[in-house]
Amino acid sequence: MLNLIRYVKSDPSTYLFQYRNGNIVRQGRGLSFYYFVPSSTLVAVPMASMDKPFMFAETTLDFQEVSIQGRVVYRVVDPERLSQMANFALKPNGAGYASEDPDKLDNRILNQVQVMVRAEIQAMSLADALVAGDSLTQAVSERLRESARLGELGIEVMDLAILAVKPTPETSRALEAEMRERVLQDADEAVYRRRNAAVDQERAIKENELQTDIAVAQKDREVREAEMEAKRAVAEKKRAIEQEELEGKIQLEERRQQLVETTTANSRKQAEAKAYAIEVIMQAVGNTDPRVLEAIASTGMAPEQLIARSFQGIAERADKIGQLNISPELLSTLLGRE
Repeated sequence: MLNLIRYVKSDPSTYLFQYRNGNIVRQGRGLSFYYFVPSSTLVAVPMASMDKPFMFAETTLDFQEVSIQGRVVYRVVDPERLSQMANFALKPNGAGYASEDPDKLDNRILNQVQVMVRAEIQAMSLADALVAGDSLTQAVSERLRESARLGELGIEVMDLAILAVKPTPETSRALEAEMRERVLQDADEAVYRRRNAAVDQERAIKENELQTDIAVAQKDREVREAEMEAKRAVAEKKRAIEQEELEGKIQLEERRQQLVETTTANSRKQAEAKAYAIEVIMQAVGNTDPRVLEAIASTGMAPEQLIARSFQGIAERADKIGQLNISPELLSTLLGRE
């Protein structure tokens, strides 16, 4: 009788069902109770998250074999549905499962992951697959979240990680050789670009120097042109000043010439007037007796001048005068006055 009644105790991560006559009489996490073995069936569904690694060998779009390594984390979110889809019943003695379905659950999950990884890898070339870790992880994770098969099992994929996508050793060596050649080619191109850059920099330096020389020469030319313009302006100013001075002198000389001509004309007119007056006088004198003229000329003369004219008249008629006596008093008077 004691063997027919047993005690069961489950941990909090296990969802326990007790069936009796095909009906659930008790269910929940971490249950503990006594049960009658002949009429009871216990179903234990683990609900803790499971972390399972995987490694698949798949073929890419260009028929190259690659190995995909990663891990998947899942958990049971609907234990009742899972218990209906798989046999999680315990043995009558409660020690272990009565079937192999719980051990096959991991394989079912990994098979779903492999199917979805294969669908993604077969659409990629080898080069794309080797660098598609993040995108492959995201695409497969989306497929797993939308998977109807996992939903039927009551399974939720919590995390998926693609840790590595590797080619076969032969392909890897070929890729290494190709990559080595590409690296060497890139190195040669880098050297070529560096030399070209150096040449371009040298050319740029030379061009800058030439531009600087051209700019300096242009500035020098502008300075010389400015100096020449300044000299030309000074020369033009000097010529203008000299022209003004010359024009001033010409105007002054013209005015002087006009003055001389006017003075000459005035002198000529004065001389003509004097000549006319003299001519009139001479005409009047020419018709007058010389003695009258002499008398008129002696009018107002000094006594000495009168005596002198008298002696002049005597001298003119000396041939007619026999003897002339001059008294000493007259002579002394004349000498004393002188």
